[in-house]
Amino acid sequence: MNRPLYRPTRRQAIGLAIVALIALTYGFGMRYWLVENSTVGIACETAATLLCASRRTAIALFQPQVFGIVALGAALLNLLRPSFIPIAIALLAAGAGIVLYNAALASFAVALLILSLARPAPETDLPEKDLPQEP
Repeated sequence: MNRPLYRPTRRQAIGLAIVALIALTYGFGMRYWLVENSTVGIACETAATLLCASRRTAIALFQPQVFGIVALGAALLNLLRPSFIPIAIALLAAGAGIVLYNAALASFAVALLILSLARPAPETDLPEKDLPQEP
């Protein structure tokens, strides 16, 4: 019996679009308002505010390619067993990673996410008597 390809439901697709939008907004905000803004960088050398702490955290995460590695790991997991949660994690990390200087790994993760749409849907754990019968 051929299994259908994995496709998120309409509600999941809307949720994933919102997740991707949030990740890109976070990435653009961090990059252009906090990281590349020289006045914020100079002010954060001596200040200990929440804004400066989030700037330091973002810099500490994108320098060792954490966004790209997390996105790639979640995309590989989703390629093996398609599910909503790995797609959402991969989209969050890849959206932020593409904007925050982790473009190579994050874009490879997005390519794997696209490739995972060609995978068959995972089998359900329901007993065969509970599965809908084919006509």
